Amino acid sequence: MVEASILVSALAGAGSFFSPCILPIIPAFVSYLSGTTLSELQSAGGAFVAVKRSVRLNIFLNTIYFVLGFSLVFAVLGVILNSFLANVGTSFQSTFQTIGGGVIIAFGGYLILSTKLRVLNFEKKMTNFPRFKTTYITSFVFGAAFASGWTPCVGPILGTTLTLAATSPGVAYNSLLAYALGLGVPFLITGAFFSQSTKVIKKMVKHLRYFNPIMGAILIILGILVLTNQLSIIGNFPLANEIINLERGI
Repeated sequence: MVEASILVSALAGAGSFFSPCILPIIPAFVSYLSGTTLSELQSAGGAFVAVKRSVRLNIFLNTIYFVLGFSLVFAVLGVILNSFLANVGTSFQSTFQTIGGGVIIAFGGYLILSTKLRVLNFEKKMTNFPRFKTTYITSFVFGAAFASGWTPCVGPILGTTLTLAATSPGVAYNSLLAYALGLGVPFLITGAFFSQSTKVIKKMVKHLRYFNPIMGAILIILGILVLTNQLSIIGNFPLANEIINLERGI
C-alpha cells in the first residue's frame, strides 16, 4: 500500500496539470514567468518557432524555479504530516483509513456533480497578472503561492493526495514529493519545448470537458480501494511495477 500510494500521488500530480482550470492557462502563465507575453512571443510571423534561444532558455529556467517553489511547499507539508502522524497507533490509523476512503469518494462525487451543477462548477483562473519585472526569485515565490492557490477543480485531486498521505503517514513526505514530481515534470517539459507544447495544449483543451467525469470516477474507485484496504492492487499491474522499480533504481 505504501508503494501504491506514492505511485497514485505521482499520477495525481500529472492529473492536476491536465485539469480544466490549469491546462488552458499554462502557455500564458509560463510565458509570464519569463517576463513576456504570448502576444509578444507571437509577434514574429505569428509563430512560436521564431522565439530566440535566449528567450527559450529564460522560459525554461524560470519554469525550473517555479517548480522548485511549489515542490518545497509540498515537501514541507509532507514533513509536517509525517511528524504529527507517524506515531499514530494501528487502531487509530485504521480509523484514518476508513475516513480517508470516504473523503476520497466524496471528492470523486464532487468532480462528477460539478459537471451537472453550476453552483459547484466554478473556478478562479489566474489570467490577469500585474506586469512587473520577473526574476528567478519571483518565479520561485509564484511556485510557492501556486501550491496554496488551488482552484476548485484541482482541490479534490490535491485533497486526495493529502488524504492518502494521512492514511500512510510514514511515507507522507515521499507521497507529496511524488505529487510535486508528477505536477512538475509536465511544467518542465512545457518550459523546455514551449512552442511544441503550446500547440499540443491547444488541441487538448478541446477535450477537457471529459476530464471531471473521468477523474471523478477514478477517485471514487480509488476511495473504495482505500476504504477496503485494497490499494495495493494498483501495485500489481505490470506498468505500476515498472514505475515502482524505476523509482527504486533512482
